[in-house]
Formats: sequence, structure tokens, C-alpha cells
Amino acid sequence: MAFRKFQADQLFTGATILDSTNILVTDEDGLVIEIVAITDAGEDIQKLHGWISPGFVNSHCHLELSHMKGLIPEHTGLVDFVISIISQRHFPEEEILQAMADAEEAMLQNGIVAVGDISNNAISFAQKAKQRMAYYTFLEISGFTPQVTPLRFGKGLEYYQQFQHINSKNHSLSMAAHAPYSVSNELWKLMQPYFENKTTTLHNQETAFEDDFFLNKTGDFMRLYEYLHVNLDFFSATGKSSLQSVASNFAGASKTLLVHDVFTKQDDLQFISDLSVDQHNQFYYCLCINANQYISKALPPIDLFRKNNCQVVVGTDSLASNHQLNILDELKTISKHFSSIPLEEQLQWATLNGAQALGFEQLGSFEKGKTPGILLIDQIENNTLTPNSKVKRLL
Repeated sequence: MAFRKFQADQLFTGATILDSTNILVTDEDGLVIEIVAITDAGEDIQKLHGWISPGFVNSHCHLELSHMKGLIPEHTGLVDFVISIISQRHFPEEEILQAMADAEEAMLQNGIVAVGDISNNAISFAQKAKQRMAYYTFLEISGFTPQVTPLRFGKGLEYYQQFQHINSKNHSLSMAAHAPYSVSNELWKLMQPYFENKTTTLHNQETAFEDDFFLNKTGDFMRLYEYLHVNLDFFSATGKSSLQSVASNFAGASKTLLVHDVFTKQDDLQFISDLSVDQHNQFYYCLCINANQYISKALPPIDLFRKNNCQVVVGTDSLASNHQLNILDELKTISKHFSSIPLEEQLQWATLNGAQALGFEQLGSFEKGKTPGILLIDQIENNTLTPNSKVKRLL
């Protein structure tokens, strides 16, 4: 068997940092054989400057919106962003397919090996079936009024069955609710069996007025429903935050990714911590910081998540809300605004935590028998990312 041996200034394993006296040994395809001391590694060591890391996991993306890059101005706020998505997302199919292929290629070049991808239809099926990277497809369904529930669920089930034909260890599938403000109680009940013992996801507390809607039936979402011609007579305020109003619907799921979480508060975190124990459901908080900046110049409360020992993962959101699908760029923005967070911790969010959240156990860390991909991150100064830091995929 031919071996490849990698030495760098630092070797990040997925959980810890090892210095340059440790050598990563793989086969030609990147299967991890072992990590050994340099004194036991023999010859033919490839010496590199920078940090070696497992491949990145993009825990939240919308591949099917790749054709919308640059169409929506920055800083519109969420309601106008959503209205723009609804009104502008329909393009010729060939343009959408090409944009998805280009976006996937860019993710591969940016060191991403797996994606948690939101799909509202089956147009990304063909790209994912090529199996160039691992995908966890979240077949997302929305419909806030009880009247539309049968139609929306029926269409979603049709798409779900198409994705089931991707038969691969590198593709997983579950249903997912879009957001608390866009899914009826009846629709939640129909979806629940489809995330039984799986990972599911939810767009959560991306704006302050999401909670306003559930607490008092007020806020800017009232304008969104007016635009959509939705009669809200059926809805009564719960008097609780949006997350606390719907989280019990995750019963049966083994893991849940809460995405954005910009306005998640301490009492929400405590509620989810208690619910996680009751439902045997592990919750992850997915940061999409560049999308938050793009849409509303907002920042998630990362220090609060760390204080509460939350499981954190990282995503890019879509090219409709981001300039690129690049996890390293997400980490740079986190480092810029939260400079006290060690790079080692951030890299674990972007590798091992993401792989565990999506159930891709062969990824995320340099453990024997895994094939996590191998990245080199350069121009790191004082154990901190710089604006000039770049990632190169080695395997």
C-alpha cells in the first residue's frame, strides 16, 4: 500500500491541535491510517506551511438558490428578503442547473466535503446524484394556513420520494419545517414521521419580530402575510417565543439544527436544554454569520451559546444571501467580531461538529479509518485567521 505523509506547522485533528512533530499518514485516497511521531514516520514526508485540517462541513445551505447570486440587495431586512426570494427565484431550469453545478464546484475548491442542504423541490436531485460530496437533504415544506396543508404536504412528499432514489452512504434525507412562522400545526404533524430518528432543521429567530409575532401577534411579519394574502384569523399569539412555541414538534428526531438563532435568548437555550433531555434529541445551533450580515447587519449571540456549552456548527446559507459558499470566510467573520474564540474551537464547529450533526461519521476528524478530506489553511498568525488566510484542498 502506498502512503502519504503530511507535516505542517499545526495539525488540527477535528478536536485538538498537534504540533509539527506529529505526522498524518493516509493512503492515496485520503483514508486515515494513523497519526505518528515524526521519529517513527520514516521518509517521504510532505512538509507544508500552515495548519492541516479535516474537510469542512457546510451545515446549512440552499444549493437550489445559487442562480440568485447578487440579485437581492444587502441589508433589506428579512421580510423584504423573503419577498424577493418568492418573487424572483423562478429562472429557466438550465440556468438553475448550471448555477448549482458551479456552486458545488466552488464549495469543493473551498474545502467543503459535506453539505446540509435545504431543498424546496427536486431540482438539485441530479447534481446530488453525481455524489461529488456528501449531502444531507432537508426536504423543506412550508404552509402556514390549515387550508393549504394537504396540497403542500402532498407536493413535498412527491419530492421526498424522488430524493430517496439517491442510494448512497454519502446522501441522507429527512423532512424539515421551514420556520415557526410558516408551518401550521397540521403540517407539523404530517411531517413528524419523516424525521423520526433522523436529523431535521429549522430556520430560527432570524429576526426580533419573529418572537413579536408569537408573543403578541405584532411586528413586521404582519406585512409579509398581507403581501401573501394570508388571513390570520385562525392564529392566536402563544405568549411564548417562536422557538418555545414550536420546539416540541421535534419529538422523534434524533438531532435538530436550529439555524441563524440571531435573537435566541437565555430562556430559549434553557428551554431547549430541558427539551433535549425529555425528547432524547440533540440540538445544534448553526451559525450563518455572513448571511446575517448580508440581510440585516445582525450578529448571533455566540458568546451566549458558548456560555451555555451549546453544540455549534457553521453554514453559509445561500448565494442569494451570501457572496460565496466558503466556510473559511464564515470563520474569518466570526474571528473579526468574536476575537476571543480560539481558532481550534471554531474549526471544530466547522468539521467534527458538523459531521456529527449530519451523521456523516466518516468525516470530520483524522481518526483511523475515516476519509474526512485534508485541507491546508495558510497565513494564520498567532493562532488566528487573517484576511489573507486561504484554504487549499490536498485530498
